[in-house]
Amino acid sequence: MITRWLGGLAVSVIVVQAAQPSAASPVSAPLRELPWGQINFLHTTDTHGWHAGHLQEPSFSADWGDYISFAERLRERADEEGVDLLVIDTGDRIEGNGLYDASDPKGMYTSDIFKEQEIDIITVGNHELYKQNSSDNEYLKTVPNFKGNYLASNLDILDPQTGERVPLARRYRKFTTKNQGIRVVAFGFLFDFKGNANNTFVQKVQDTIDEEWFKDAIHDREVDLFVIAGHVHIRSEEFRMIFRAIREVQWDTPIQFFGGHYHIRDYKKFDSKSYAIESGRYMETIGFQSISGVPTGGKDQSSRKASMTFSRRYIDNNLYSFHHHTSLNSTTFPTAHGSNVSSLILSSRKALKLDSQFGCAPIDLWTNRVPYPNNSSIFSWLEQLVLPDMVIDPERKSTPRVVIANTGAMRFDIFKGPFTIDTTFTVSPFSTGFRYIKDVPFKMADQLLTVLNNEGEILNQAAPNLKAGMLAPPEQAAGRASMIVSGTQENYQRIQQPLVANKQKLTPGYTTKDDAGEDGDDTVHSPISFYDVPNCIEARIGITTDDKAVETVDVVYLEFIQPWILLALKFLGGEYESADTEGYLEGVDFTTMIAQWVKENWEGDC
Repeated sequence: MITRWLGGLAVSVIVVQAAQPSAASPVSAPLRELPWGQINFLHTTDTHGWHAGHLQEPSFSADWGDYISFAERLRERADEEGVDLLVIDTGDRIEGNGLYDASDPKGMYTSDIFKEQEIDIITVGNHELYKQNSSDNEYLKTVPNFKGNYLASNLDILDPQTGERVPLARRYRKFTTKNQGIRVVAFGFLFDFKGNANNTFVQKVQDTIDEEWFKDAIHDREVDLFVIAGHVHIRSEEFRMIFRAIREVQWDTPIQFFGGHYHIRDYKKFDSKSYAIESGRYMETIGFQSISGVPTGGKDQSSRKASMTFSRRYIDNNLYSFHHHTSLNSTTFPTAHGSNVSSLILSSRKALKLDSQFGCAPIDLWTNRVPYPNNSSIFSWLEQLVLPDMVIDPERKSTPRVVIANTGAMRFDIFKGPFTIDTTFTVSPFSTGFRYIKDVPFKMADQLLTVLNNEGEILNQAAPNLKAGMLAPPEQAAGRASMIVSGTQENYQRIQQPLVANKQKLTPGYTTKDDAGEDGDDTVHSPISFYDVPNCIEARIGITTDDKAVETVDVVYLEFIQPWILLALKFLGGEYESADTEGYLEGVDFTTMIAQWVKENWEGDC
């Protein structure tokens, strides 16, 4: 390996092989070092079943086994230097990849894969709670797998065996770190989620922090650090409430938040001794957080150190980064444990036949990297080709219809090349079907999309639980969107912004700007454009642009968005209720429909 230094950044010229045989090999790039401290953390969130890594994206091609090796190597370094390393995961481990979604029952392989990582604090996400079987699995499998390290501060479940309402897991945990003797009190929260199955109960964060057990925990004077892990956006009101509650009774004890849900890299400063990190999505990012200056084990309590420092790094999930940050190579880096898990992932993928092809995508189709509408937009493809071809109920095929889908239903890009079983679930993992309302006046249906996309504030006032932004991709709801790169000019706003790059030719990738500045990403990339998309798109079938003869139409929509459809129709003067809706294309879900279209239109091997 040859290492060069460019502008203070380490650049090694080497080709690194990824653990999964079909994965793309990472490429060399300038790297920033990890800012090690007195106590250090690795953080994952919103992995959504991507535990095999990104097979078509070199920057994110490491798998869960590689991450296990990485964590084990960093623990070795922590022990050698007498500092601490903790591993955190903040939920949404399921739904979004064939490794989870393609098995019957779902998740048959992923539970055994995920549990192999030694995680010190783990929490639930909203995706674990949408369905009874997945929340039951969380209670019966994942919670026991991580013993007392699983925390559920505001979540109860009906015990599948007794029917009794019980906490999903421990409310909080107090422990002392291995090397520094730091006394930690940790909590595990979920945002104020209301879409859970009826076997689970999510208590509002505001109500939880008023309970006596929580007040007792934060009044504990024998604590050096509070850790708040949660499937909660770090800029949310829920985290602000928790921060204020702790600060009212512990004015200078450090607080470290770990968030998730919005699928972005972000870092927030609450005060000089309290920060929050959010570590991306889909196994693209391993968050690294460090803190120095923490009083240890009750020592120096009379004068807490004023020079406390918090630092972060967003690590691109690939072996090039892992090797660099451990000062190891392809021979010395893998641990036996990590390699065994990579082999388990490979055998699981083979058992599920995830590389079996439905067809061959002729072009790249993007969720946010091109403006909408655009021939390279996945949403234009959906509304112009897939929905008109596939949303045809034999009993209503002669009836004009307006078909509406929310953009948040499409979770990932389609890359030119093989469209596999795995691709089907990465693009859209949701098993939701279609419903419809028959004989809606066309004058009303004609305005429906405009209301869904442009009248969000009015709809939010009418039904605060149905925020229109929930229809769009989560990254957009976080305010990441609208970074447009044109030639050498970068016009950007909000969170994800380009860095000032050196003269070396850089690969496109994450360029994050957060409360700590522009140096958070471990890998220096050139910026990628990110465009806003509407909340919803529509296809009009059997209706021409100037068709004035159409009086009524069927309004067909993805089942998930029914509450918004009914609310928008009410805004337009319609009086429709759930009882007025019916199933459309019974037995056909959105994911299966897309796969069928690919079979019929992109037939052939690449």
